[in-house]
Amino acid sequence: MAENGNADLAAVVRSTLAERELKYEEEPPGAFLVTLPGAHKLATMCWLVIGDHSLSIEAFFIRKPDENHEAFYRWLLERNARMYAVAFAIDNIGDVYLVGKLPLTAVTPDEIDRILGSVLTYSDEGFDTALELGFRSSIEKEWDWRVKRGESLRNLEAFAKFADPANRR
Repeated sequence: MAENGNADLAAVVRSTLAERELKYEEEPPGAFLVTLPGAHKLATMCWLVIGDHSLSIEAFFIRKPDENHEAFYRWLLERNARMYAVAFAIDNIGDVYLVGKLPLTAVTPDEIDRILGSVLTYSDEGFDTALELGFRSSIEKEWDWRVKRGESLRNLEAFAKFADPANRR
């Protein structure tokens, strides 16, 4: 991180996160790991890293899908066209992230709030669909295993429409 103006930007990020009561860690200076609480995906961890020329945004979304790759990646690409500030991308092993860059001149409290809101919205609202597309068989097996053992299905309820054997085709 460049010294002068970037220290001021770090202060802007720090105060914005504090004002929004978001949990975060800053290590090294100018690199913020922000916890965004969700409803479908319980938490999205989002990096905001101040560089020499831009603020980098990166948040893990989901691991590489087990199945249905074409439909899974098509769904991601179709969403990318409608997204603000970040887009879905994959790493070298196929795990999916939300990534973006913002010019340092555009870093303001409102823009940080907008970007974090975008990351949370795309991560949380798309999580169940991504799981259904890329991990359906695993979820069905997990459902069956839990029923057989008398375990709770509480955190699988969102998938009952396809995981419950009564609803399977």
